[in-house]
Amino acid sequence: MRPSDWLTMGFVGAGVLFFIAGSIGLIRLPDVLTRLHALTKADNVGLGLIVLGLAFQVGSLLELIKLLLLWPLVLLASSCACYLVAHSTLQSQRDTEERRRVR
Repeated sequence: MRPSDWLTMGFVGAGVLFFIAGSIGLIRLPDVLTRLHALTKADNVGLGLIVLGLAFQVGSLLELIKLLLLWPLVLLASSCACYLVAHSTLQSQRDTEERRRVR
């Protein structure tokens, strides 16, 4: 095997470990906001490592550019989705507190 194959396996393996850690955090942590934190951080780093590992296997510059553009797009989508879920959660908590005060 070539050295690039070893690098690919190392980076992809580390990325998978981050995905697993994020999934465990999603299951084990107590509330929505801490789950979001664990999941988005681990998934973003995991995807970055996987993209870095796959960059050693591309055949052309165009494929490399497409692969490297994938990570920032997913980072942007992930942060937008995380913001929307966190905002919705905080808004529903505020609504619940206001209903308790009215009673």
